[in-house]
Amino acid sequence: MTVWVQVTDTAGAVLVFLGAAICLLGVVGMLKLPDVLSRSHAATKPQTLGLLLVLAGVALRLRGGMDLATLALIGFFQLMTGPVAAHLVARSAYRTGQIERGELLFDDLDAQLTEPEPERGTEQRPDPGTGQGRSPEAGP
Repeated sequence: MTVWVQVTDTAGAVLVFLGAAICLLGVVGMLKLPDVLSRSHAATKPQTLGLLLVLAGVALRLRGGMDLATLALIGFFQLMTGPVAAHLVARSAYRTGQIERGELLFDDLDAQLTEPEPERGTEQRPDPGTGQGRSPEAGP
């Protein structure tokens, strides 16, 4: 074994250990944090970083072309699916009232979900010719 192989093997082992430790911290955060949004954060960010570090460590240990391609695909799909799933969980928790809205610093969804209802007789109908809204009293 050459010195370069020993260095990459050691670096790979350190990355695997570090990634596993970060994933463990994410699990502890999921168990200890009080609300859905905090748990969602703990489930996504450390888990994604931890998995990417583990994949980098395994890539340093394996060094095969097909193995590296498989690990790259795993990392890509983790980066695409993890945050999206956490976003959907947080959004459904918001919509079902599982979070305390008073504790939010910014509430961007509140304006979208609580649109004011138009008063009777003032609702806008789309004009077929222009696509612009017009009042019902304007006639055909």
